[in-house]
Amino acid sequence: MILVLLISFIFSAVTALMLIRYTYKNEDFGIDVVNSGPQKFHARPTPRIGGIAIFIGFLAGLSIMITKGVDIKFLGFLVLSSLPVFIGGLAEDITKKVNALKRLIMVFCGVTIGYFLLDIKLTRFDMPFIDALLNFGVFSLAFTLIAIGGVTNAMNIIDGYNGLSGMIAFMIFTSLGYVSFMVGDFLLLRINAVMAGAVMGFLIWNYPRGLIFAGDGGAYFMGFMIANVSVLLVNRHIEVSPWFPFLLVIYPVWETLFSIYRRRFLRGTKVGIPDAMHLHQLIYKRLLYWLTSSNGKRHITIRNSMVSPYLWAFSLLSMVPAVLFWRYTLILAFFVSVFIVIYIWLYWRIVRFKTPEWLIIRNHKN
Repeated sequence: MILVLLISFIFSAVTALMLIRYTYKNEDFGIDVVNSGPQKFHARPTPRIGGIAIFIGFLAGLSIMITKGVDIKFLGFLVLSSLPVFIGGLAEDITKKVNALKRLIMVFCGVTIGYFLLDIKLTRFDMPFIDALLNFGVFSLAFTLIAIGGVTNAMNIIDGYNGLSGMIAFMIFTSLGYVSFMVGDFLLLRINAVMAGAVMGFLIWNYPRGLIFAGDGGAYFMGFMIANVSVLLVNRHIEVSPWFPFLLVIYPVWETLFSIYRRRFLRGTKVGIPDAMHLHQLIYKRLLYWLTSSNGKRHITIRNSMVSPYLWAFSLLSMVPAVLFWRYTLILAFFVSVFIVIYIWLYWRIVRFKTPEWLIIRNHKN
């Protein structure tokens, strides 16, 4: 396991470095320019094709797994299912011409491949009515498309600041890996180790300096793999509650659902129109605004990189109980509710300029 983690880390890190050097010399290739949209908060033009590094690290790790006797057919189908998702996101990163609907179709293609070739399908949610529906193929496929597609998109939603989505993904993969180890599933343990290594190889260049971004390709791929491993873990081990992975991903999933509600019902705008009202953006604008009075590149980067630790710590409110109580559905469901309540309380306190003083960082020195 340590070997596959190291190999995926090394290949990802080296690939990311090569991409950084190449794109800074060829600025027309996959560059995110400054002030290019309401969700852009970086100080300099930055390559947004870090997903390539994560994917290369993933392939390198799987290659080592094959040499250790892991079923090449299973791993081949896993790569095949992820390709449409990764390619759809990467195409948008490079061309900026692949709209959300086309990317969603690509995600659904990947989910469908996994559903039929790898049996990655939702079969239970520990809720009698839903579980009864999941016995029917058409409902199982529909729920699987929505669930995996939703998690995939949710990871892209929170991909807004240096280290945010990457570290959240790393924490989720390590949590899934821990439970995989506890139930003796060393195949899934190795896959989680591969993904954790690939993500960390990217992160060393992404955080804190933001030298490269994951982009849609990286964020979609991380979310897709999180969802796939989660479904496989629950399906292969009856003792693992389906609410365990749900609690692990509740932050990005609830951020997405709340954004849909906020845009559609509170602001009366189209759901797909980007805005700068996500929780991570409010933290940047209202909790870290007083960090420095300067808007120089260095200080913008500092403020950008300080957003993520807030959300890493916040995510522990869901991840710690998920890891502690991975068997117990009622306890996990309780913590899902607790997280949602805390999120709503915190969001409304910030948006109404009533943020608890201890959350605000002030430093008037430039």
